[in-house]
Amino acid sequence: MNKDILIKYLKNSCTDEEFEKLVVWVQEEAQNSEGKSWGIEHWESFEPDLSKEDKKKYSALLDKIHHQINLEHRDRKPVKMIFSSNITKWLSRAAAILFIPLLGVVFYLLSNGNFKTTEFADLAVDSLEVIAPIGSRTVVQLSDGTEVNLNYGSKIKYPRNFNGERREIVLSGEAFFDVAHNKEKPFVVKTGQLQVKVLGTEFNINAYPDDDFISTTLVKGKVAVEKVVGREQVEQIKLMKPGENMTYNKNSETVTSHEGSIDKYIAWKDGKLIFDDEPITKVAEKLGRMFNVEIEVANDVKDLSYTVTFFNDPLYLILDLMTETTPIKYEVLPRKRQADGTFSKQKIRIERR
Repeated sequence: MNKDILIKYLKNSCTDEEFEKLVVWVQEEAQNSEGKSWGIEHWESFEPDLSKEDKKKYSALLDKIHHQINLEHRDRKPVKMIFSSNITKWLSRAAAILFIPLLGVVFYLLSNGNFKTTEFADLAVDSLEVIAPIGSRTVVQLSDGTEVNLNYGSKIKYPRNFNGERREIVLSGEAFFDVAHNKEKPFVVKTGQLQVKVLGTEFNINAYPDDDFISTTLVKGKVAVEKVVGREQVEQIKLMKPGENMTYNKNSETVTSHEGSIDKYIAWKDGKLIFDDEPITKVAEKLGRMFNVEIEVANDVKDLSYTVTFFNDPLYLILDLMTETTPIKYEVLPRKRQADGTFSKQKIRIERR
């Protein structure tokens, strides 16, 4: 192991082979006398010349590192730490080598000569992920008081506590947000190509990764829909008003919007499926996602559309009602056993009767 590999790791540019060397070194050599000596030498080359006040902040940071290490290793065999008078000043920093992601953050901050505990808090915040399983909806309460309803098969990633100037989360799928108002900290939902920024409001986002569109529906308040055009750059594409639905086509990058009844876009959180002159292909798509089945629609019925509301109804009841109101029939195909012993997703075929 050498300093060049460590620096390349911190810049996220090391090769797989170099990374393996780093991991082996941390696991096998970092705690022996030679490893500590090496660590002292190169760690101290990064240490800034701190004022008395900054040293207090520096100590606070090291306390956070220790706390994170303790959390990481609380269910593992304790790490034996050997103290000596010659390295007392360095010991706290040396401990961080056991937790590489935190070490990377600290090296980055120190090498830029601009140490701030608030910056560390922004970068090293605990990240949580919640997934709504197929066939069920999930409600998540965020630390700021915001309530998030997750639709079937959706997930969000968010920090345990919001630090910094913005409250940011990442959404994959569909969610309804009731955002706690905070004019000092905008709430930002990232969905890949788009992000939605608000202060306090109620709105819905439909952003399943397999769909060709991202849809935003505003119930109350005000939201700005922004397109991500660079790593740190966005451009506003729509400032929405209450009662408005906006759809962004990911392929053509075009935006369409309309105002009026928005119930069909947000009723899912109350267990309702509302179809308003919806093509059968869209109906099949929503039912497939909701019940984790694959629904194939024959070409000879793709001209059919439906205006109907379902409320917590099972799949086969919905299909039976569709066959009573339109000239279709459906067939439930047997699942196929796959090479790994599991079975394929349930498949249903809809055709004209």
